[in-house]
Amino acid sequence: MNNQLKWKYPEAIVDCEWLKDQLGNKNIRLYDCTTYLHYTDSHPLKPYDVESGLEDYIKSHIPGAAFLDLQNEFSDQTSPYRFTLPDYGVLAETFKRHGIGAPHQIILYSRNGMQWSTRFWWMIHVLGYKNVSILDGGFNEWERLNLPIETKEIRFNPAEFEVNIDPEIFVGKEEVLGAIDDKNSLLINALTEDLHLGENPRYGRPGRIPKSINIPFHEFVDSNSNKLKSVHSVFDLFNQSDVNPENKIINYCGGGIAATLNAFALYQLDFKKIQIYDNSMSEWAMDNELPIESG
Repeated sequence: MNNQLKWKYPEAIVDCEWLKDQLGNKNIRLYDCTTYLHYTDSHPLKPYDVESGLEDYIKSHIPGAAFLDLQNEFSDQTSPYRFTLPDYGVLAETFKRHGIGAPHQIILYSRNGMQWSTRFWWMIHVLGYKNVSILDGGFNEWERLNLPIETKEIRFNPAEFEVNIDPEIFVGKEEVLGAIDDKNSLLINALTEDLHLGENPRYGRPGRIPKSINIPFHEFVDSNSNKLKSVHSVFDLFNQSDVNPENKIINYCGGGIAATLNAFALYQLDFKKIQIYDNSMSEWAMDNELPIESG
């Protein structure tokens, strides 16, 4: 094991004790970005019902936190899929309107899994604003430590930042299709093993994108603290699956959420060629012209 391993960007992960001491710091803007998924057995076009975390935010949140509503304000409302990225220009203006921009350090947290924070992290990152961090352990860890909460709804004044889009991060089905037979590309499925193996038809045709490997997103997070596992544990998860820094790595899941946690872990290990398939299996499994495998 490499004892010299460290997070490449430690400033992108902050802990609750640090944040407690920063409450009231006007240079920090904090956001609750919780979304709940309620899985259904109805139809693969609607594999889950989406519930905004706004109601829980209003009941209690970390002092000074505003709320970001992923499905209703930060997803393409014309898409048949739940969380498709909006036009980048529209997305940037929406973030600015919510107060994201210079000179503020943006801190994101969620109540039910780090993947909601990492989704927003990548959505801001792709636009070129880099002063963004994730609260390790989120609201659950904050509550466990008996740290203060409030009910006052917060809205920040608009902010500005220079938009510098990275068009390589979020990709569509064409790029994924081309990666299947590309020896320099690697596809990582962040969904649970039953979905990867085709034992669960949640998204339509059961199975996975051909030649993809499975590293479920929840394996990167400690189940008790909801915090990211140690850098050595995260490195080992990728190393055990022969994930090579030379590969172009496309991460996917069900709807482009869980895959962002895998991608964030790769980013922290200084992998350079990281991509996220935005609509993931919500799109892929429903298109009968696209290949799929199971077993």
